[in-house]
Amino acid sequence: MELTHAATRKALGIAIDGVIKYINEDREKNLLKIVDISERFLGDTFKRKTYEGARGLIKDKDGKWMRYLNRALDEVDPHVLKTTALNLGFEAAFSGYKKTLELKKKYQCNIPWIILMDPTSACNLKCTGCWAAEYGHQMSLTYEEMDQIITQGKALGIYFYMYTGGEPMVRKKDLLRLCEKHKDCAFHAFTNGTLIDEDVCREMARVGNISLSISLEGFEEVNDGRRGKGVYRKVMQAMDLMKRYGLIFGTSICYTSKNIDTVASDEFLDMIIGKGCRFTWYFHYMPVGNEASVDLLPSREQREYMYRRVREIRGREGGKPIFAMDFQNDGEFVGGCIAGGKYYCHINPNGDVEPCVFIHYSGANIKEESLLECMRQPLFMAYRDGQPFNENHLRPCPMLENPEYLQKMVNRTGAISTDMQSQENVEHLCKKCVHYAEDWKPTAEKLWQGGKKQA
Repeated sequence: MELTHAATRKALGIAIDGVIKYINEDREKNLLKIVDISERFLGDTFKRKTYEGARGLIKDKDGKWMRYLNRALDEVDPHVLKTTALNLGFEAAFSGYKKTLELKKKYQCNIPWIILMDPTSACNLKCTGCWAAEYGHQMSLTYEEMDQIITQGKALGIYFYMYTGGEPMVRKKDLLRLCEKHKDCAFHAFTNGTLIDEDVCREMARVGNISLSISLEGFEEVNDGRRGKGVYRKVMQAMDLMKRYGLIFGTSICYTSKNIDTVASDEFLDMIIGKGCRFTWYFHYMPVGNEASVDLLPSREQREYMYRRVREIRGREGGKPIFAMDFQNDGEFVGGCIAGGKYYCHINPNGDVEPCVFIHYSGANIKEESLLECMRQPLFMAYRDGQPFNENHLRPCPMLENPEYLQKMVNRTGAISTDMQSQENVEHLCKKCVHYAEDWKPTAEKLWQGGKKQA
């Protein structure tokens, strides 16, 4: 089995090398060759119409997505492209994912495709409203602990690891060591971008298997109003450096009732595209924490706008040449809630294994139990039994849109609050979401029924 896996990876690598080498001689021909190779290796992992759809996009020479791809081929370092294709494509999305599906059946529990972990609670900024600004430098996962998480994860078929925080790039030397040791994995860090310098870019290009999402609130005045004077300019400089070194990066944007119009605007998107961003993650504001403000929750009209706007941005016609993802409104494409190990889970810097980066409750710690044992903790098993929490996948979350579910699961399983600033009981958290959930429900139903009719 291992020999077959290694031989397949090597053959795919040679094919990618050949395509990249000759890509500029006849891009359409060589890109179609990549689709042929992928179909041969991946087979029925994807439906036949997926491969045909890819061929159709490639043949549309003047189409938006072909322009997007051409720009990436012109600007991204060939080693980074190849490593991303092998690690994120072959290892994580194909080989590893198949293994997680097999082990889900064997162990009768969720096995995630992605693990998010916080290398540290430390951060070099003091952003308004962020727990790290007050909690400080008191908690970290050691290099050895992160290495063990990845080693155990690979045994379960998990080859994609994301870093959150705190500010993960405070630990940039350790993160690059992990990239180098686990050459077959894909890594991604959510960062404020202020610690990205030329040395870091050079090392990221060398290892080839780490990408970044840089957090932005909007343009300079709004961004620096929360993050501190001069941060926006540092982020712009970091993007320029990463583009020059041919790295893959994008933005991570939390949309609130206050910034939606800006962060989804043509002006803002044109700016980040010009800087070299390949993607943008949009995250719906979550009222997590005892001091969290419900006033920042988007209205139902604002959320509906984001639902339509993100689909417009990434549409085949019109929109923008950037891949936009909306963590909350794209639930229809992944079967609702993906947390609790269904597709991902979160490990905080104390080692607590949580169902979601936004759900700070747990009944297991990676420093005390194996990764598999943590996946079988009562709270995760309750997630598995309850998913999807709503047949309408535009109401996916057991906290935000279905607050009664999270309250029942936490109380039934005895999970404890892992919030690092001040422990929040689940009744307090869920109460903040009740009005929002009821208000969003009729709009979600209208959109869900309309989407089903179009499909």
